[in-house]
Amino acid sequence: MFRIGIDENGLGARLGPLIVTGVMARLSDVPAAFFSRRLPKRIKKDLDDSKALVSHGDVDLAEAWARALVGPEARDPAALVGALALETEAELRAPCPGSVATQCWSTKRESFVADAATVSRVEGHLRALRARGIDVIAVRSSIVCTKRLNLDKERGLNRFISDLHAMERLSLAFRRMAKSDVEAVCGKVGSMTDYSRFFGPFGGHLHVVLEQRRARSAYKFPTFGTLSFVKDADAKDPLVMLASLVGKYVRELLMARVARFHEPRHDGTGPSGYHDPVTSAFVERTRISRGRRRVPEQCFERKGAVEAEPAGAFATEGA
Repeated sequence: MFRIGIDENGLGARLGPLIVTGVMARLSDVPAAFFSRRLPKRIKKDLDDSKALVSHGDVDLAEAWARALVGPEARDPAALVGALALETEAELRAPCPGSVATQCWSTKRESFVADAATVSRVEGHLRALRARGIDVIAVRSSIVCTKRLNLDKERGLNRFISDLHAMERLSLAFRRMAKSDVEAVCGKVGSMTDYSRFFGPFGGHLHVVLEQRRARSAYKFPTFGTLSFVKDADAKDPLVMLASLVGKYVRELLMARVARFHEPRHDGTGPSGYHDPVTSAFVERTRISRGRRRVPEQCFERKGAVEAEPAGAFATEGA
């Protein structure tokens, strides 16, 4: 049996990419109740809701998990992101104007921050999970840049739909890797309950609705397996927790590139990209230089980043 945990990072941001990350594990003799129980204390110290373990400017633990999952291929941060990315570099760079490509792709001054002891400790956690029948075999992040989010918006797709479609792409990619039916568990997208109305990659696929409620929406596909969206999954499901931690690292790394491009003396304490005073000041401070360097607004700031959830798309249905 193959189980997948998927979560997003950066959905509500003002700047920087949306990162949707998935982790797939091969399961053997794992009780169904395992994923609803608390992890052993030794593992839970390092594997929990990412909001409780890492933060802007402090992602050492998240980096350690990413490096442990990728292995020796992770020679440096750029190689690590390349190994994690669902899309090829050519696909990711395709929409980049020449004048602004280095905003997202310059790797100058990048280095790992997690020490060897932290990486070794989380590698031990992975071995402990394997001994319990949970063998994590793949991890991927779909990187949806600001320009792609803005293009989606122009097509009438808000950020929640962009998030959903990235989750679908990841799920299907893992199904191809597994060559067998999978059980995919995703964090809830906004307050949506009826996901089938907004499927993109899964659109047109034959499926049955298992349930559609505030806490969980689930669907069964005869050529895929089950796909479910669970409220607070990033605080409950170990694979979703792991996906969220890895995604947090990828987003922090890519947001730091944006900061350094506009302010080369950026020392790691720059903007988070979210709706906070530091980010607002960064946007204002760089306004003139962005114009001088011909940085398209479409590549810098999300349009309508604070739009309300459309009632028709995300109305809560059921109990």
